[in-house]
Amino acid sequence: MKKYVALLLQLMIWSGFTLVEWLSGRDHMLAKTILFAVFFYLAFLIARMIVKSNKTTIFITLASLGAYAGIHLLLNTLLRSAFL
Repeated sequence: MKKYVALLLQLMIWSGFTLVEWLSGRDHMLAKTILFAVFFYLAFLIARMIVKSNKTTIFITLASLGAYAGIHLLLNTLLRSAFL
């Protein structure tokens, strides 16, 4: 159950990252990279506090990042095809 809660919290963090990235649309790539690193570290720390295992935390963080990337790409593709 702790793993599931950590995964859901991380997906919320990645959604917040999407919002912040959208709001900072004109920023340079370096600023967006730093922003990603901050959100990645925040997601890692929150999962680490819940799970209390480095190996499991890394797995959950990579799984949530992969799920976020997949959902993000899918929605972008669907929205672009719907508006073209």
